[in-house]
Amino acid sequence: MEYNSDLTWMLGGPQGGGINTAAEAFAKALTRGGYRIHMNIEYHSNIMGEHSYYTVRISDQDKGNLSEKVHVLVSLDEETLLGNHHNEWPSHHGHLHKMVAEGVVIYDGALKMDLSGQRQDINYIPVPFDDLLRKVLTEAERGNEFNALRVMTNSVAGGASAAALGVDLVLYQQSFRGGTGRRAALAELNAAAAAAGYNFVMDALGGRQHFRLVQATPPAQAPLLMRGVQAVALAKLKAGLQFQTYYPISPATDENVYLEANQRTQDLTVVQVEDEISAINMAVGAAHAGVRSSTSTSGPGLSLMCEGFGFASITESAGPVVYLWQRGGPSTGLPTRSEQADLLFALQPGHGDFAHMVVAPGDIPQTVEDSYEAFNWADRYQLPVIVMVDKRLQSSHFTVDDLGLDRLPPIDRGPRFSPNGDYLRYKFTDSGVSPRAVPGQEGGIFWVTTDEHDERGHITESSDNRVKMMNKRMGKLDLAAREIPSSRKIAFHGPQDADVTIVGWGSTRGSILDAMSLLREREGITANFVQVRLLRPFPVEEVSEILKRAKRTLLVEENYQGQLGDVIAAKTGFTVGQRLVKFDGRPFSEEELQEALLTAIREGQPRVAVTHLLP
Repeated sequence: MEYNSDLTWMLGGPQGGGINTAAEAFAKALTRGGYRIHMNIEYHSNIMGEHSYYTVRISDQDKGNLSEKVHVLVSLDEETLLGNHHNEWPSHHGHLHKMVAEGVVIYDGALKMDLSGQRQDINYIPVPFDDLLRKVLTEAERGNEFNALRVMTNSVAGGASAAALGVDLVLYQQSFRGGTGRRAALAELNAAAAAAGYNFVMDALGGRQHFRLVQATPPAQAPLLMRGVQAVALAKLKAGLQFQTYYPISPATDENVYLEANQRTQDLTVVQVEDEISAINMAVGAAHAGVRSSTSTSGPGLSLMCEGFGFASITESAGPVVYLWQRGGPSTGLPTRSEQADLLFALQPGHGDFAHMVVAPGDIPQTVEDSYEAFNWADRYQLPVIVMVDKRLQSSHFTVDDLGLDRLPPIDRGPRFSPNGDYLRYKFTDSGVSPRAVPGQEGGIFWVTTDEHDERGHITESSDNRVKMMNKRMGKLDLAAREIPSSRKIAFHGPQDADVTIVGWGSTRGSILDAMSLLREREGITANFVQVRLLRPFPVEEVSEILKRAKRTLLVEENYQGQLGDVIAAKTGFTVGQRLVKFDGRPFSEEELQEALLTAIREGQPRVAVTHLLP
């Protein structure tokens, strides 16, 4: 049998029914075994029990996006296979249309579904999950605990999946083992449940594995299987975060809860406040008190924070660093779906002219770098910083070998005041950055007001002072543009002399890089890619230099307008030739982006809009 180096496994079931636990346990086992994982969950925002599903791509190399081609599908509810005609796509149609020919569908035999009218080129295996678990528990003389331990049917499903995918059963079982006492006993029960599922599917397949994954070598040190929220939190702690505020909002809540759960082991205080207005104002106050502060929110929350950005900027507080976890808008929009539609808003989140910075990482390593550096920039230039992330980074898991925490630059708190007499908090300097004092420091008394003020902080409406203060504050963006290296402003990939230059930002990075390789390998089309990481101050020189030598330009964004294209036109005068956009709340799949790029390149439309693949 042929070995496979790239397989996709999908698990679907009712929201809140344990599919998270089952999918993540299976993926972690594969990661420890040497496989590279990229997985993502799609779920509803409002109804417990609605259909949700995990897509897990398993490969021998890193993948930047997910595939629509599913090899093994595990269904814990009827909707995963047959859909729900009272609901919207994709659950309206189910997921059978994604299956590859001869793929394997493992479903709960208790559902008694009629599949006679469905695709007949795939293998359907009804597995009696409850019955198999009952047998395992009975043999362990724990049959009376079935209701309490029914969650172990997830282990049955995992073992069944291992058989269909050609995964070593022992590798999966090892993910349970460890611990002592009751934990060890439960681990052995889970391992036995996995074996029951494995053996049942092997018998159904005639004693052979249907697919066979390429043999992987377990690494000496297991890599991490990490979500974006975890990467952000770890980078914040490494940067010395001491004060975090938040009001619960999807998809930002997970990051806040993760920090909240770990605050007792860190020099950190996490405060859940009454609304987003309080969240940013408390974070600004903490920055003025001399601690590194942050708040995390989504689009609707950022809308309430607008006045707080002006407050932070005109008072030249060292922060806060604000994390914008983007989701589908406007208004409540798509609370649990992903989008890149807040760029223009983030570039001007308030009234008047004011200085702030915006950075947008594209993957886990960049998320760590940019999250950490955002605190240095906030201190060094004494202004608020927005880090733009999104639901895709929030909910996706990626295999990561090294976060690079030990390679980050030193913490930079910016120019500090040394007591030597009179203190002018807003002193005019050549750089535009004034030495900062922490309240309570001897000789460092100053006034803070959101009205225009003089060097000491006293309110004044003098036109001469106004001009000087505006030049001082806004000039810090020019200073940042000069000091920050080009490698942190943009990332460039591919040959200099390419058929097409792709432009993008944020979490589309992985999808674009994968698509470039596929275009070259399958179509002979060479492409390069400029990813804009620093969005304010905008890297005008770097982007202009690349675009002016490009033969053909194509923008890829997950929003309706192609917002980065508008920014590039405004900042550089260069109009990107074509715009390829997606705004249905789901990230690009491999097949979607490749097909859309080919369509755009061959047919030359100025705008190509992509929606999730339909059957």
